[in-house]
Amino acid sequence: MQNLNSALETWSSKLAEIWTLLTQNPETFKGGEIWRVMVTINDALKAIGYGLLVLFFAAGIVKTCGSFTDMKKPEHAVKAFVRFALAQGAVMYGMELMTAIFSIIQGVVSTIMSQSGMAGGAVTELPAEIVEKIESVGMLESIPLWIVTLLGSLLITVMSFIMIMSVYGRMFKLYMYTALAPIPISTFAGEPTQSVGKNFVRSYAGVCLEGAVIALACIIFSVFAASPPAISDSSLSTVTIVWNYVGELIFNLLVLVGAIKASDRIVKEIMGL
Repeated sequence: MQNLNSALETWSSKLAEIWTLLTQNPETFKGGEIWRVMVTINDALKAIGYGLLVLFFAAGIVKTCGSFTDMKKPEHAVKAFVRFALAQGAVMYGMELMTAIFSIIQGVVSTIMSQSGMAGGAVTELPAEIVEKIESVGMLESIPLWIVTLLGSLLITVMSFIMIMSVYGRMFKLYMYTALAPIPISTFAGEPTQSVGKNFVRSYAGVCLEGAVIALACIIFSVFAASPPAISDSSLSTVTIVWNYVGELIFNLLVLVGAIKASDRIVKEIMGL
């Protein structure tokens, strides 16, 4: 019973941690030190971004204008330099742009979580029937029961860490996008390369939207697992009953882990990436 209780406590704590991470801003995560480093890297890469801005602008002019005569036409010149000015502004204020996208999508995540009526994930506990069965076993029967509960608790603990690693991975991706933003954003300067910048913005929005998918997965699991796994025929041995219970519990947890790990694929399908 201690094996299962310890594993379920670990699971519940990781689920609560996920709930906290989904509502946390990258600027305050781990005291904000990681964010400060990413902002410093972003500022340093802006110089490279400005250099690439000129390069992509020149490449775009060569690609879209057949000759210098075309460039002398007012409509072509105005269009090219407006694009250059907008791309320069995007590189300069790229951090503010990404923060605004994150804030909008974070509002969606907060709305989903608040409307669900759940304060912080689901707490899974052993049913009273299982506790009673475990406490009633004798010395010999307790040995296979201990093996069953040990295996079950190990699987639950491993899935807990796989689940939390997926959520931390989303947070790390947000930091990486923030640090590298000036380089892909600079591609907006050239018409042939602008698709790179568009894909970057869409991908960043997709990473932010992963939080909403993860929140929905946790909410669906909480409702799905509101009723504990059914206790099978009470005439069976305690080991069989506990094994059936642990097996169904692990299946439910696998569903949640699979949904969380598939959040990036779901977002890519939604965003058309």
